[in-house]
Amino acid sequence: MPEPATFGVFAAAALALLIVPGPAVAYVITRSASQGRRAGLISVLGLHTGSIVHVAAAATGLSALLLASATAFEAVKLAGAAYLVWLGMVRIFGRGNAEERGAAAPATMRRVYGQGVVVAILNPKTALFFVAFLPQFVDSRRGPIAAQVVVLGLCFIALGLMSDGAYAIVAGTIAPRLRSRRAATSGWSPRASGAIYVALGVVAALAHRPEPARAG
Repeated sequence: MPEPATFGVFAAAALALLIVPGPAVAYVITRSASQGRRAGLISVLGLHTGSIVHVAAAATGLSALLLASATAFEAVKLAGAAYLVWLGMVRIFGRGNAEERGAAAPATMRRVYGQGVVVAILNPKTALFFVAFLPQFVDSRRGPIAAQVVVLGLCFIALGLMSDGAYAIVAGTIAPRLRSRRAATSGWSPRASGAIYVALGVVAALAHRPEPARAG
């Protein structure tokens, strides 16, 4: 197991990375703002259920294999980007317009959760974190490397649940007040959230695969 001091440094560094707004935070805020705190919190659960897949992949070496293969990395990256863009297009041209007319119900909580899982699994930046950042805190002298990766990964997930959950609560609390002030432009909300999803897809598509280390 990692030393307590190492564990503490990892937790502080991981929390610092988590609280900086990025694609996951923007996804949670968008969902919470458009459908309420409950949906935001369930999307957080979905995201970090997907993170479990990355923890397992890192522990078994699959993430390193993924990043070593340009073709595999590009396939996962583009699949994740396409999924986010699709979510955005549905909000802008499909569900968003229906909501504007009051003819469509919000997404079910099961669907919100499932979308969060898919977004997390198809996010190559999460794999980058577990391959490029987490190994710095693993010490082969402290026991099985896979076990250390799992412990650190679960710590990351726990911190993510807290930090992303805070974003969901804040966004879900503020958004209704903002919507009440722009009741005359109610169609803006689904289009804006759709545009954010599309932007997240573009960000994911631009993620670069790190060059494999060469023996010097």
